[in-house]
Amino acid sequence: MGALPLTVICLILLQRCSSSRAAANPQAEWKSATATLATDGSIITEGACGYGDLHRSSGGSSYGEYTAALSSILFNRGSSCGGCFEVRCVDHILWCLPGSPSVTLTATDFCPPNYGLPADYGGWCNFPRAHFDMSQPAFSRIARTTADVVPVQYRRVKCERSGGVRFTVYGTSFFCQVLVTNVGSDGEVVALKVKGSKTGWIPMARNWGQNWHSNLNLVGQPLSFEVTTRSATTLTSYAVAPPNWRFGQTFQGKQF
Repeated sequence: MGALPLTVICLILLQRCSSSRAAANPQAEWKSATATLATDGSIITEGACGYGDLHRSSGGSSYGEYTAALSSILFNRGSSCGGCFEVRCVDHILWCLPGSPSVTLTATDFCPPNYGLPADYGGWCNFPRAHFDMSQPAFSRIARTTADVVPVQYRRVKCERSGGVRFTVYGTSFFCQVLVTNVGSDGEVVALKVKGSKTGWIPMARNWGQNWHSNLNLVGQPLSFEVTTRSATTLTSYAVAPPNWRFGQTFQGKQF
């Protein structure tokens, strides 16, 4: 075989290896968006993901104060809740901090559209814009807090969490609702199953944010949970809640 065919084969193999690495590393791709500073602080004290007051650690989660509300296209009807994004301010010499430092934040809220305002002046969260309405601690890491709307780049990153996945159980005797928090890996729960000692695995439906529900009577049974994330990774935590669990309690399972 001549030198030229060997060279062509090597180039093809290198291209395939490079493509495989890019597919396995979604963090490599930066995308364009905009960001604003959230002024009312609600994304830390409440929010559409159901995590409650993040100052109180959402049942032991480690989301902290680096959080953001996402526009519709990023929020994806709540499935992005708990996901981690690396964001940096770019291409604005007055508002971006020198060197374009980045911050990693967690999606905890929804930024609703305002179709009464144009997308380039006030309607930052109008579909199909990609936009982050960021908490003050997060925004101040990348831009001056006197800025209006700033151009940013973002990419999804792995979530670094301390401790295991948390399951907070609410409801009544015939209605079980579970809030899932402190999720590692990509952080985004797309499916949840629950199992009692007297049942098989039962899929739960997304109620809102990362609250999942099912019309079940699981009182008096130890509870196991199966969590599936956006990357199709599944984690099973067996008997994390004892038979005498009570509504309002939080239980810790395994971690991704």
